Amino acid sequence: MSRLNDSPNLRLNYQTACFLTSAPTLAACPPDSGAEVAFAGRSNAGKSSAINALTRQKALARTSKTPGRTQLINFFTLGDDTERRLVDLPGYGFAKVPESVKLEWQRHLSDYLQRRGSLRGLVLVMDVRHPLSEFDQTLLGWADDKEMPVHILLTKADKLKSGAAKGALHQVRSRLREWEDLVSIQLFSSLKGQGIEEVHQCLDRWLLGDDA
Repeated sequence: MSRLNDSPNLRLNYQTACFLTSAPTLAACPPDSGAEVAFAGRSNAGKSSAINALTRQKALARTSKTPGRTQLINFFTLGDDTERRLVDLPGYGFAKVPESVKLEWQRHLSDYLQRRGSLRGLVLVMDVRHPLSEFDQTLLGWADDKEMPVHILLTKADKLKSGAAKGALHQVRSRLREWEDLVSIQLFSSLKGQGIEEVHQCLDRWLLGDDA
């Protein structure tokens, strides 16, 4: 099991994350057992960079200068512990693809979020400068229907001065006050390593559950 043993509390070691498989549809996903946390976000919100920062790996999740290149559901295990997984969902708002493709992938995302029994929580990645897009709000609606907890990362916080970043955080919290029982929000910077420990604590709660 990929846990850290230097703490009285159980912790997971995210640096041991490794690629398991990719799936184009829900039916092709690995067995629906154990616990997993999915990462979702717009194609240019910094989702892959966030996953790489959280696992302290440079290329675990694919990053590209062309947003939306990765259109598969990607699964990562924590070391040899296949019962606890991180999931990189396709970036929504694909650039330069037909509308029919966007709609098809929206359907696959909906299938995964609504029907995946092992899903314990959703990390929703938003650029702090452009939060709460229409599709962000659609994802929050899906999560609300399933009573699925959501942790929002306001990424690229290093692009704003401290006061402006904190102001953006407060504004998003205010807009989502009706969902405060399911939604938590933080600032995050992959470049500066800001907020990594806070995310690890959230992931531990979801993936360890009663063991934490």
